[in-house]
Amino acid sequence: MKQAYTLILFFFLSFQAIGQERATDFAYSTPSAENVDAQGILSFLDMVGDSEHELHSLMVLRRGKVIAEGWWDPYGPNLKHTMYSVSKTYTASGVGFAVSEGLISVEDQVIKFFPESLPSELSENLKQLKIKHLLTMSVGHARDYTFSIVRTEDWAKSFLAVPIVNQPGSQFVYNTAATYMLSAIVQKVTGQSLFDYLRPRLFEPLGISEVDWEKSPQGINTGGYGLRVKTEDMAKLGQLFLQNGNWNGKQILPESWINEARSLKILQNPNASVEEKAKSDWLQGYGYQMWRSRHDSYRADGAYGQYILVLPKQEAVIVITSETANLQGLLSEVWEHILPAFDKESNSSKDLVLKERLDNLSHDPAIGVENEGMENRLNGKNIALVAEGEKVNFHIDFQSNNLELNVVEEQKNYKLIVGKEQWVSGMTDRKQPYLVAHAKKALNGLAPFKVFSSYYWEDFQTLVIEIKYIESPHTETLKLSFDGNKVTFTTSSLANRGASRVFHGILEE
Repeated sequence: MKQAYTLILFFFLSFQAIGQERATDFAYSTPSAENVDAQGILSFLDMVGDSEHELHSLMVLRRGKVIAEGWWDPYGPNLKHTMYSVSKTYTASGVGFAVSEGLISVEDQVIKFFPESLPSELSENLKQLKIKHLLTMSVGHARDYTFSIVRTEDWAKSFLAVPIVNQPGSQFVYNTAATYMLSAIVQKVTGQSLFDYLRPRLFEPLGISEVDWEKSPQGINTGGYGLRVKTEDMAKLGQLFLQNGNWNGKQILPESWINEARSLKILQNPNASVEEKAKSDWLQGYGYQMWRSRHDSYRADGAYGQYILVLPKQEAVIVITSETANLQGLLSEVWEHILPAFDKESNSSKDLVLKERLDNLSHDPAIGVENEGMENRLNGKNIALVAEGEKVNFHIDFQSNNLELNVVEEQKNYKLIVGKEQWVSGMTDRKQPYLVAHAKKALNGLAPFKVFSSYYWEDFQTLVIEIKYIESPHTETLKLSFDGNKVTFTTSSLANRGASRVFHGILEE
């Protein structure tokens, strides 16, 4: 009888998963059918629900089948998500294709691709710089100069002007601008942008569509960041690596390149103690734009908790999108809760509990105090604010259960409809919070940003507006505090490293 119940439950869950209202290229199964204990995933969900980590999506695959997936409402499976440095692994794959087609070699000198961008004097270290050093973050720079490089008009020229103080290949220094140089090299030798080059070779064979990727002022894909794809698209890349470059019986990327990319090329800190390495996923070594991780795994890794985690021993891929400041903490929870669930005696009744839990994940909007009197006072009013010479103006209209917010920033007008203690979807050209917001032409050329917005009254004098830019990791919090006619406005997000910008102004009666 127990076996019959298990079989019925398996078919029920499989039908439920396959019947979801979205196109998918993956087969579905259940944790118990793939010898995974659903309780481990449930425990992980319990943990993140009560933690500093804000998860947006989770996918767990075993043996090529999805055994668990979920999106925290208002995030969803059909939305792209900013990848930050997960972009680097896609860029390295483009280099892999170019190598396999004989267009370049990892032993090629970097300077030969940029004769027009070289400094007047070439140091010996610059002459020795090779593509493999860009791939392994071992350029020889004293530190990562990316944030200064991307503020300039010509990123390749600025990169090549930075002194290379250490012999290339000798030391690991994380270097996002080095990945940009890989993108620029691919464009040099193919005559196409990295995105266009990858489209028929990687994106289309894997069924990855609706992709966008930022470009530099020179029209070169940013390489080290700026890619936006869906959660499932991340899972496809992870599964491609797990399958040694093979997809549906066709070799997409050469297995030799896959092996090179995921293998240890350089240690982040060769002097790290055994105790330090045992606690850190950032001290396990680096390959070609991929991190080695604990438990014989490896990963593509992006700021604020974007992960494609590949576990060869478990035949598994775990994908996470999120916003968190504690990257190691989130990975450690995966190791504590999900990893032990593999190859563990499972209880099939837990599969249904997990399925229901995953179908009902959400980030509920905050609930505040009722403040009808203040809403009546503010309705139709203007607020003029200033901070260090920068001006911001608000016009506020309360409409039933919505707030219409008109904002003037940098002489541009933006309109946003914000729900009262409920998420309201919308679109805006207002730039989202972004780690590389100061890059030249940052975010330019992308479509208007999809947002979900909600407001609540923290107390009788404080209006809080939360804006989720749901195709990015980030939520921006706008806070207006009133003291008579005096107004203090603060805006904050993790993309600003937690720092708040503060404006002061007056309510125009």
